[in-house]
Amino acid sequence: MGDWLVSIAGTPEGARLATMLALVSAVAHAAFGALQKGRFDPWLTRGAIDGWLAVISAPIALFLVPWPSAFTAWMLAGAFVIHFVYKYTMAAAYEKAAYTVVYPVVRGTGPIVTVIAAAIFFHEHFTLLQWVGVACLSGGILLLALRNLSEETIDVRALKTGLAWALAGGVMVAIYTIWDAKGIRSSVNPFTFLAWFFFITALDFPILAALRYRKMSNRPALRPLIWRGFAGALIAWVSFGGVMMATRLDKVGEAAVLRETSTVFAALIGWFILGEKVGPRRLFLMALVALGAVIVEMGG
Repeated sequence: MGDWLVSIAGTPEGARLATMLALVSAVAHAAFGALQKGRFDPWLTRGAIDGWLAVISAPIALFLVPWPSAFTAWMLAGAFVIHFVYKYTMAAAYEKAAYTVVYPVVRGTGPIVTVIAAAIFFHEHFTLLQWVGVACLSGGILLLALRNLSEETIDVRALKTGLAWALAGGVMVAIYTIWDAKGIRSSVNPFTFLAWFFFITALDFPILAALRYRKMSNRPALRPLIWRGFAGALIAWVSFGGVMMATRLDKVGEAAVLRETSTVFAALIGWFILGEKVGPRRLFLMALVALGAVIVEMGG
């Protein structure tokens, strides 16, 4: 299958599959973010997710796919550091501010930086119409964050801290998107990079979560946390794996922008599952985000 995916990269068939993968990744990533922001401490949730990711990915990496080349191993080492910083910023942001505020800020910042970086590193250039789409998508996402922010009643200092972490998270999204795209393109078999990526980058947060759990005076029950981690690990394979494969098949910038429709799905999850309010203005902004994604896809 890896050979077939490589063979259709850069073709119309590859572009169609990349679009589908990016959209599926968007749905999965919204669910992934909601899992991390749920009733458990976000640090513990991320630790449980990564623990399962390591368990699931290890046999695939060690026994089922070819081993990485020296250059791919270097890219994996860089991914470990970059994703640790990203996960740290997200856990810190979720700890301080509401999911519906943090998530749009992160996802709205990422596309603009990613598209610019893709032009520099991969020589991809958006048309004027596509830039209009990026403006609609990122603008709609950030306006959604401002709308949600206006209804926040938590401590102002905590909110500002959460927003600062969220902005840092958005920059890290752009950095890891470019780095991971380079990494998966450097691997002869894309599944080699994916399997080793999920194994290696999952080795850090279980340790942090265990240390945090030991220091807690009121420790949560482990069984539901473990099951949440298992669900999150499966979703992560679809979310992160889907968008990385999309960047292997087609343009990095387009895949990154399409994935940010996850904000729409995140708002729906916040509405229907987390019990957060969604009014007409939010619905309009969600439609603006979706419109931006369509313009980017159709304007190339």
